Amino acid sequence: MNWHAQFQKQAGWTTDLRAYLFEKAGLGTASRVLEVGCGSGAILAETRPPAPLHGLDLNLPRLREARFHAPGARLLCADALSLPYPDESFEVVFCHYLLLWVSDPLVALREMRRVTRQNGHVLALAEPDYSQRVDEPPELVPLGRLQNQALEAQGADPFVGGRLAELFARAGIRLVETGPLATGPGRSGEDEWEVIEADLRHLPLEAEVIQSYENLHRLAVLEGKRVLRVPTYFAWGRINHV
Repeated sequence: MNWHAQFQKQAGWTTDLRAYLFEKAGLGTASRVLEVGCGSGAILAETRPPAPLHGLDLNLPRLREARFHAPGARLLCADALSLPYPDESFEVVFCHYLLLWVSDPLVALREMRRVTRQNGHVLALAEPDYSQRVDEPPELVPLGRLQNQALEAQGADPFVGGRLAELFARAGIRLVETGPLATGPGRSGEDEWEVIEADLRHLPLEAEVIQSYENLHRLAVLEGKRVLRVPTYFAWGRINHV
């Protein structure tokens, strides 16, 4: 599984949204910017503020990839639940498909708030809500439920996207705008099997069961009947430390 290619594809889903939110957040005039959960650097490589760009991730091998893909970024291997930066260090702090993977997204957002300066911006650019997942044809609905279980088995919260507004409020971040992504994870699922299979490997499933679902998936794609849609949400907030 080429995870950097997958992260690049996910980055493509939010290209227009990022351009809009980064402009609103003043990325072009910010003096310090941080991506929390930068992975292999797919977003960092496309983000070019005049200010120093910082990236943080807990996965060291992926962070090493990020050094290649975003050589100008200042990178740290650390936990989103305990950011190793002083209070009010950055003007813009953002994440992209991160909160579903942390054990406590509220703590992560509070940490993002802490390291953001007064009147700065916190952006959660893409978080899915698999509770609203759509799978077609009907025989692939159980596959969707299995993938949801597999995400939970990996410690993910596949429903966090639907709670972004609530989480921002509880973290003390004043919500400016939130909503679903206009483009992206509404797709035919044609190129998603590798991700699905990688998730299913975290469940005690027989190889024959996984193979049978792959056959159904690929046949539905071939016949133009495959639908795989996972509503995904963003949130943009401003910081007031008073």
